[in-house]
Amino acid sequence: MPAHQPAVARSPIWPLLIVGLGTLVVPLDSAVNIDFPAIVARFGLPIPMIQWIVISYVLTQTSLMLTFGRIGDLVGYRLVFLVGTALSTLAFIGCALSPTYGILIGVRVAQGVGAGLILSCGPALATSLFPEDMRTQVIARYMMMFGIGSALGPSVFGLLVERFGWSAVFSFRAPIAAAAFVLAWTLPRPARGEREPFDAAGGALLALALSFMLLTLNRLRSPGPETAVFAAIAVAGFVLFWRQEHRAAKPIIDFGFFRSADFAVINLSNALINLSAFSIMLLAPFYLSRIPGLSLPMAGLILAASPAGSIIAAPLAGRLATGHAPRLIALVGTALSGAGLFGISLSDSTADIPILVLSMGIQGVGMGLFQVAYFDIVTAIIPARNRGVAGALGMATRSIGTVTGATVLMLVFQGLQGGGFITAFQTTFRIAALIPAALILLELRRPRRGAVVVSKLDRG
Repeated sequence: MPAHQPAVARSPIWPLLIVGLGTLVVPLDSAVNIDFPAIVARFGLPIPMIQWIVISYVLTQTSLMLTFGRIGDLVGYRLVFLVGTALSTLAFIGCALSPTYGILIGVRVAQGVGAGLILSCGPALATSLFPEDMRTQVIARYMMMFGIGSALGPSVFGLLVERFGWSAVFSFRAPIAAAAFVLAWTLPRPARGEREPFDAAGGALLALALSFMLLTLNRLRSPGPETAVFAAIAVAGFVLFWRQEHRAAKPIIDFGFFRSADFAVINLSNALINLSAFSIMLLAPFYLSRIPGLSLPMAGLILAASPAGSIIAAPLAGRLATGHAPRLIALVGTALSGAGLFGISLSDSTADIPILVLSMGIQGVGMGLFQVAYFDIVTAIIPARNRGVAGALGMATRSIGTVTGATVLMLVFQGLQGGGFITAFQTTFRIAALIPAALILLELRRPRRGAVVVSKLDRG
């Protein structure tokens, strides 16, 4: 049996705030996007080189997350969280003090490892600290704090970069991660259980496959011979990983879970919903930059409308879960997300800021409802003792959707730019809005039935 995670009393919120504080540093990384011009100027870079600031971080984080989640199931979520916050603290300091761009990229890789450790076990650690009947409420509060980080990233750090320079997006997060590390020592220790084998071969193959998949997606904008090589390695890696997981006594993730239609569809939906949602962070900054007299901090506040909607919706989803099926909450969230994206697509050359903010807010409310329902469904299907894998799967599919959106939506936008910026902007957002609409049709046409999944992890 893996390490058991003890529950604490029902009333204290302090443990959840500690986990939320440590998690906060990860969504705050959205601030790095507004720091790109300052980083280019600081290191004298050609603009295309800036992409490695994102690639090095996201690739590392996403490729390792499921493996870290499984490790958390084996050694305890508290330990993984402590290592993640400690490494993140050092990585933030290292990024801020980097004398060269090469060193900055290297430390960003370390930051990606730290973020992967935190996110892989954050949801599992949070839910393990409370009784199981509070699981949905805890997930809702955890996602609310994740939304706070996403909202603060582009808004607050726009001011910090203007005041303190390019390194502020890193240096100001170091004390937050350090505080979370110190406070996490007060969390209850897990009881030791029987030791289980770790599927190291599966973890290595998964990291290889995901890394080359993300590299392939990145190269689709300007494909070359290496793109096909990357794609071939990714496919081979996934095939070998699939075979390894069917052989392993204790796999990283048991594919038996995907025999549940609810499980398979909700994971696909999580990736696609996040793909469509990334259209806001990808294209809205370009639209806002065309509005005369709009300052960088004000643009950041407008971009914060979407995560602000998630902050409002997450606790609402937790309350709705007491009397409504999570599948229904996810469906409503999907519809609102699509409606918000369509509302953004109505923006024209004469910017109507209130309508734009309202549309972003509606999209954010939809995302907040969907994310809570998603984690509720996944954590209900995967056994509690494997909750590290459940939480990591949610964060990994979210990241995969975001990275895919960055490539696919930009390709669509660039292909439409011949008709002018506004036409390309509007059409791309309407295509993004079609994704939630298609998911709604898929969900409505599916039969409403449950599925019993017997996994290798359950069989012991």
